[in-house]
Amino acid sequence: MSAATPPIRRVRADAQRNIDALVDAAREVFATSGVDAPVREITTRAGVGLATFYRHFPERSDLVTAVFRHEVDACADTAATLAAEHEPLDALIRWLHRFTQFVGAKRGLSSALHSGNPAFEPLPAYFTQRFQPALDSLLTAAAAAGDIRTDVEAGPLLSAISRLYSPANLDENGNDRMVTLLIDGLRYQAR
Repeated sequence: MSAATPPIRRVRADAQRNIDALVDAAREVFATSGVDAPVREITTRAGVGLATFYRHFPERSDLVTAVFRHEVDACADTAATLAAEHEPLDALIRWLHRFTQFVGAKRGLSSALHSGNPAFEPLPAYFTQRFQPALDSLLTAAAAAGDIRTDVEAGPLLSAISRLYSPANLDENGNDRMVTLLIDGLRYQAR
């Protein structure tokens, strides 16, 4: 290790529990009250004090980023689990439903992410870095099984879903209907 490289600092188990509790509480609070919800509402739900909150998240943007990354990771990681447990087309359909749920849940973070705050600039790249390979693996498996057409790329499909999905106008049935239409389009002229 060079003098310029700082040592990797391990987080104690109790500190990690506090971080996890704060991220989970913030995710729930953001979904109902938005990202500008009082910090005390988050700490109360997490069962920690204000000092613990500010020790781990000195800026609100740190917490918003942690929540966004947690949600992206949870959704992206679902792709591998679904692929292992289901046939290719079923895994793809289930993941697309999960992704639309993510897009809807992201609504509470949207205003912060598009605020121009430089702390959020890396997040779109993180979104792409995690979701594109996850969806690409599901598309490749479904195309190899002959369930969908072979010319579908993950990037444009993710973009289309993100742009088409309007949480204010769609309910649970609307989400299901949209995914069904997308799958019908993917299956058009499949082998």
